[in-house]
Amino acid sequence: MKQSKYSVVIIGSGIAGLYSALKIQQQSKLPDGILIITKSELGQSNSYYAQGGMVAVLKENTKDSVKSHVQDTLKAGAGLCEIDTVKFISENSDKVIHDLLNFGVDFDRDENGNFTLTKEAAHSVNRILHSGGDATGREIEIALCNAVRNNKNIQLYENTMVVELLTDNSDNCSGVVVFNGKNYEIIESAVVILATGGLGQLYKYTTNPKDATSDGFALAYKAGAILQDMEFIQFHPTALAFDDKINHNRFLISEAVRGEGAKLCDKSGFEFMEKYHKDKELAPRDIVARANFTQMQENQESCVYLNATVIKKEKLLERFPTIAKKCLEYGIDITKDYIPVAPAAHYFMGGIKTNLNGQTSINGLFALGEVSATGLHGANRLASNSLLECVVCAYKTADFLKNKNLVYNNFAKLDNIILHYENSKNNKNIDTQTIKSKLQNIMWNNVGIFRNGELLQDALNEVTKMKNEFRKNYLCSSKEEYELRNMLITSELIIKSALERKESRGSHYRTDFVDTQNICKHSIINNKGEINLVK
Repeated sequence: MKQSKYSVVIIGSGIAGLYSALKIQQQSKLPDGILIITKSELGQSNSYYAQGGMVAVLKENTKDSVKSHVQDTLKAGAGLCEIDTVKFISENSDKVIHDLLNFGVDFDRDENGNFTLTKEAAHSVNRILHSGGDATGREIEIALCNAVRNNKNIQLYENTMVVELLTDNSDNCSGVVVFNGKNYEIIESAVVILATGGLGQLYKYTTNPKDATSDGFALAYKAGAILQDMEFIQFHPTALAFDDKINHNRFLISEAVRGEGAKLCDKSGFEFMEKYHKDKELAPRDIVARANFTQMQENQESCVYLNATVIKKEKLLERFPTIAKKCLEYGIDITKDYIPVAPAAHYFMGGIKTNLNGQTSINGLFALGEVSATGLHGANRLASNSLLECVVCAYKTADFLKNKNLVYNNFAKLDNIILHYENSKNNKNIDTQTIKSKLQNIMWNNVGIFRNGELLQDALNEVTKMKNEFRKNYLCSSKEEYELRNMLITSELIIKSALERKESRGSHYRTDFVDTQNICKHSIINNKGEINLVK
């Protein structure tokens, strides 16, 4: 079994992983170099599909302030944001945005060369940068991918999946085990950074691409890390109501379309948001998602509609070229036709508990981006805060590591691990797609936009049964089986956390506990079987 060694191993090639690699390489002494591991190809990530933009409290934007951004974030987060985290990320947004420019990232500008800023739901002012009109994540991802490819000090493993984090009895992480579809390899490292993205593929309907199978959460859980607020899944109100057979997802219709004036309506044109919230289309995402879902049920329809024809044609096509092109593939001209939309699982607010340095409860293990729980998002993420969190926290982690001795020390005993994986050929293949589809239906129907104790308990029983039947908690025989293993583990964590939280807060809405409790608490879970609500 092959063994290798690096100073830093980064798992995931989205914006958080790429930017952290570039900043660490720029600032730290790396005797054994940096390795990025991605289970697909470089550039294929959840970040790529982020449309709306990135929040930035820019010094030149005199209408905005850190105080205003912090207030908006706290309000959206429904009492579970960590105020020190929110302040830090907001205060550092200007610095990091301008640093991104050095790596080839740019944002849309007006005729005078000034950044063009837009507004989305629950923001009090225009403060959202965008690139390529409605392709912000794609443009940032492409620029950072180019920078990584051109950096000879950063190595890359593509089409390779991390299947285990190496740890010892003292909660030290010393590397990973990877699988490329044929062979296993042990990679030892002084630092391991999880930047694996989200978990939308746990649900029947999601805006996330097919690789968003919750791998990082399951890896960290199995290694003994503490996870936080696993019940909080953000359902985006407006995904295009057609299934993408290639990516197994639904195309996102950015909230920025509503920010520019588009209206939600039924097929007759009746605009219904007024009866749900005073801010109508620009209410917090959880409220708009529940409103859309409720309208669909009342009307016995599979979607509602977004009327973007109220926006001037020239502005609409200039601002949203990607959305216009995608809708045309389904015969929808957004300058003339209503866009059929429905809620879909979009973003995960919980994750691996970290501090602002990205440190988890396991020494040497860090987490960045959507897989982490920094305390920024609380119970309901403020629109476009996620990309900002990726880059500010990656910047901070790199800064924290620059004075560290990144020389690998052997913590883990590898003999038994090598023996396990060298005997992997005896595994029998399993029909993963059938089981995945069943799991996705259970999560959508029982652990979705509306929940209650009975539905959640039924879901837990079913997932437990599926895990027992699958019986591959450690060693699997294919990438698809490892993904299914991770999906089952993470689904169970979400359900258990949702059962424990007997209230409605942010994106977690229980029809049997509709009120919000006065005491704000985080849910904490680990592999020792402990689940608690703590302040």
